[in-house]
Amino acid sequence: MTQIARITLVGLQPGHVDKVCGQIKTISERTGVEMKGPIPLPTKRMVVPIRKSPDGEGSETYERWEMRIHKRLIDLGADERALRQLMRIQLPDDVHIEISLR
Repeated sequence: MTQIARITLVGLQPGHVDKVCGQIKTISERTGVEMKGPIPLPTKRMVVPIRKSPDGEGSETYERWEMRIHKRLIDLGADERALRQLMRIQLPDDVHIEISLR
């Protein structure tokens, strides 16, 4: 049984995450490794309501701050050459990558 590298990409901007997915796809095409994905996982919304007036005077008005976290899941054949090229990918600052072997 061959090993599979499960790659999880997490980022704040979906364009940056999709760009990294495209780079991984080109690596799999060049090396001839089987790839499944990218599978978009549900977007996580974090909403924080903050009251505008800190002292409690006046009407109750709130500001709402929101942050969205986008995730993609990719299964890639664990070829040594493909994984070495995968380690050399230039990632944007807001994209995090996690690789686990199965």
